[in-house]
Amino acid sequence: MLLEVRDATVHYHKVAALRNVSMDVPDGSVVTIIGANGAGKSTLLRAISGLESLSQGEIRFDGRRIDGTPPERVVALGVAQVPEGRRVFPDLTVLENLRTGAYLRRDREAVEKDLDGVFEHFPRLKERRRQWAKTLSGGEQQMLAIGRALMSNPRVLLLDEPTIGLSPVLVQEMARIIREIHERGVPVVLVEQNAELALTLADYAYVLEIGSVALHGPAADLHENEHVRRAYLGA
Repeated sequence: MLLEVRDATVHYHKVAALRNVSMDVPDGSVVTIIGANGAGKSTLLRAISGLESLSQGEIRFDGRRIDGTPPERVVALGVAQVPEGRRVFPDLTVLENLRTGAYLRRDREAVEKDLDGVFEHFPRLKERRRQWAKTLSGGEQQMLAIGRALMSNPRVLLLDEPTIGLSPVLVQEMARIIREIHERGVPVVLVEQNAELALTLADYAYVLEIGSVALHGPAADLHENEHVRRAYLGA
């Protein structure tokens, strides 16, 4: 198993944001986490990335325990996160933003090859590589945030609400990009409020409700689950 979360609990002061959450991410898979606002989805990704401390439980990546590991070390091990809200560096150019994603790497030749790969994924970024990031559209900034994460040469990519605030056309473009990333061999953990899209893209799904796993199973099965359809698919 590439990524394992076991009985993870996270507290903000005395309030539990996650309660005994367990999750598996097999190598080569797309796993999605769906749920309402405040369900703990982003907290779970932040805990995996080392940005939140566990009150109990453990997280393992490729058999190695990583909870309590500094975030930069988690990235060096191969876990890259694209946070909600994009969070690009607005006063750096597109190219400079992308290169920050590779700041822990020393394999310069491979970095240049991965940069070419990012431009292949995102031709618009190549066209705008010398523009300030703050001049890009919302969709282009999301592409830049994903491209920056890919520059770390991740073994798993964590995406937090990649379609939020995007037009329907750009939502479909983002879906295509996620499929491409997966097809090129990078497993994806996808947090997404667009449950229809998430369940279409994923192999396996977890439903978080009030900080706990309420349901989990193959994404196609959860798509037909009556509770999921009523609560998250508008059926």
